[in-house]
Amino acid sequence: MSEDGFPTARDGFDATGSDTGPDDTGSDADTGAEAVVDADALDALEEELRQTAAVLDPLPAGLLQLAMDAYALHDLDARIAELTFDSLVDAVPVRGVDDPPRMLTFQAGGLTVDVEVNGDGLLGQVLPAQPAHIEVLGGPGAVRPLTADGMGRFAGDTPPAGPFALRLRTGGEVIVTEWLRA
Repeated sequence: MSEDGFPTARDGFDATGSDTGPDDTGSDADTGAEAVVDADALDALEEELRQTAAVLDPLPAGLLQLAMDAYALHDLDARIAELTFDSLVDAVPVRGVDDPPRMLTFQAGGLTVDVEVNGDGLLGQVLPAQPAHIEVLGGPGAVRPLTADGMGRFAGDTPPAGPFALRLRTGGEVIVTEWLRA
């Protein structure tokens, strides 16, 4: 091992990290011996490489937080509501309208969620009409709770920014929509 903890040719490795074998010929076939690698040395090397990568190419904090939030939101009992209509893709543009609202429809089994996203926030309805607790899931730590009334209607006064999804709790059922970019 060198002073910095990396294997050297003396340890059976050449400059490229390839195993040179016990006779430094580069071939174990001649001797029939297998290279013995010290597990502690490999663990130390792996840790040093992790630390080097963390310094030279750190993971952006926002991306790390998004990954942790996405994992925390993972709910095995939740059903995924599939996007069945998106006005950005499926609708015909209206002439004379500069910034039309985005209309979205999600379906999960017999449940439909219609959502309108505009610059003032979002409006929506759960069908069949029923009360529900809704969470607008967004960036790191951003969860905005909404409540659907007895007719399934809900509204939020803050438009989603960046990736977002909705989590609905209706009775004993949890439904999560696909993630979309606002």
